[in-house]
Amino acid sequence: MAKLPQRTGLLRDAIKERIVERILDGTYGPGERIVESAVAAEFGVSQAPVREALRDLEAMRFVESQPHRGARVREVTTDELIQIYPVRAALEEVAGREAAARISEEQLAALGEELAAMRRAADDGDLHALMVSDTRFHEIIVEASGNDVLLDVWRSLRVEARSLVSALKSHSDLHAIAELHRPVLQAVQYRDPELAGKEMRAHIEFFGASVISHLSRP
Repeated sequence: MAKLPQRTGLLRDAIKERIVERILDGTYGPGERIVESAVAAEFGVSQAPVREALRDLEAMRFVESQPHRGARVREVTTDELIQIYPVRAALEEVAGREAAARISEEQLAALGEELAAMRRAADDGDLHALMVSDTRFHEIIVEASGNDVLLDVWRSLRVEARSLVSALKSHSDLHAIAELHRPVLQAVQYRDPELAGKEMRAHIEFFGASVISHLSRP
């Protein structure tokens, strides 16, 4: 386990990201209680930064707290996902346009590395690894936009990724999923803002429709 930073604010943020990762990869399932003392003991910290991290995650709607029962992973409804995906599509369209104009060579290389990692994960049949690289691929583009407000809002919507994993478990062709990222990468490489925005929106809308269709099945 990587060592956590010692400064209070950084420590809280590091714990928050660790908990988010576990929610997204299913380690903490919907409705599961997150015990402050257990998390603190695992990370070798006091309960104060854990409590602060959970408070932040409640504001971000990843967890919900109940009196005398602590924090639990919040369940996301199909109706909520129907509302989330158009917002995320709009955000990533803006991110794609801005990133195409501003992205660095290092960030472009990182995008290529994440696509290569998705292809390797597809070869191995490793959905979890594919989703880790998928999330990082999108995060790089949002970071490259240079818009901190957009980045904060985008991160708050990651709760829907848990439902995406569930939907994609029924998708047999992981290679096809990986290759859906190629048009996005190419548009950003061309530094074509309009094309990059269009490809990002289409990409998110496709996955949103897939998730909602999967979750709407009886």
